[in-house]
Amino acid sequence: MGRTVPSFRIALYQEEKKWKKFRVALDKKNKILFDDLFATARLYISACMMACRPVRLESIFMAVIFHHFKQILSLGE
Repeated sequence: MGRTVPSFRIALYQEEKKWKKFRVALDKKNKILFDDLFATARLYISACMMACRPVRLESIFMAVIFHHFKQILSLGE
């Protein structure tokens, strides 16, 4: 029996491909930062999958926001 919903790893890759034209318009330094943004989302791929959000980008944004929130909190330690 096949899957009805692609794994989030595949969905994240598909979402990243949708933003290819945006990435192409960036300069070299910003392309690296843009790639890092999606790499950050990959750190929380299990949580993104469990969120089961109909809009994939919501989970990606939340993963990035959560990661940055953790970094901000660690600055106060």
